[in-house]
Amino acid sequence: MPEPSYLDTARGRRLAYHRTEGTGPLVVFLGGLKSDMEGTKALHLEAWAQGRGRNFLRFDYSGHGQSSGAFEDGSVGEWAEDAADMLAAMPDDRLVLVGSSMGGWVSLLMARRLGARVAGLVTIAAAPDFTEDDWWGGMTETEKAEMARLGRIERPSDYDDSPYIITRKFIEDGRRNLVLRDPLPLSMPVRFLHGTGDTTVPTALALRLLEHAEGPDMRLTLVDGADHRFSDETCLALITDTVEEVLVRIP
Repeated sequence: MPEPSYLDTARGRRLAYHRTEGTGPLVVFLGGLKSDMEGTKALHLEAWAQGRGRNFLRFDYSGHGQSSGAFEDGSVGEWAEDAADMLAAMPDDRLVLVGSSMGGWVSLLMARRLGARVAGLVTIAAAPDFTEDDWWGGMTETEKAEMARLGRIERPSDYDDSPYIITRKFIEDGRRNLVLRDPLPLSMPVRFLHGTGDTTVPTALALRLLEHAEGPDMRLTLVDGADHRFSDETCLALITDTVEEVLVRIP
């Protein structure tokens, strides 16, 4: 695999990335919690971009993959800052964001922050506001007391041998970045993808997001039986087909 390029941000973070040069809007993959840019979906999109001669970017948030920092020190807001810094360093005036799981939340924050520069949006098993609705909302009183006493709790992960470390900072920062409590205008072509077999982010959240967001061209596609990874051959083909659909619909 080729060595990544690096962006040194004004916040003191060193972010690793791979850029594929091509034509059209810059398609940007925004990964999920504890995922990195070497994941199946990121590499599939890169291969698609190389085959179609399209602009494409994949990168690691701080505390992820080959970027600087420790995961436990991060939060959704800081990873959104990483995304904003990375996109600010790119010369492209139009972006198509493809956000997976937590990256779906980050992509919505970027759409709110960057306005018309975001020309298209695709989310995959998007998990907006999960720190409040799932993590904090799902904590027992014992866990909340432990959080108050220690500033952190541990939870097992379905996708990693090591547990998730949930910090007070993570919860409090999440509250400052919620997107489902206030109006969420999305003026660009938007496609939400979600699997009915997703046990990490329930289908109900995909429906809530569709109903909450406001825009002229939004669709939700549910894939029967697909799990949260959304990475089998059928799902991967659907992702790239959907990105191509969004690209065609950009004026």
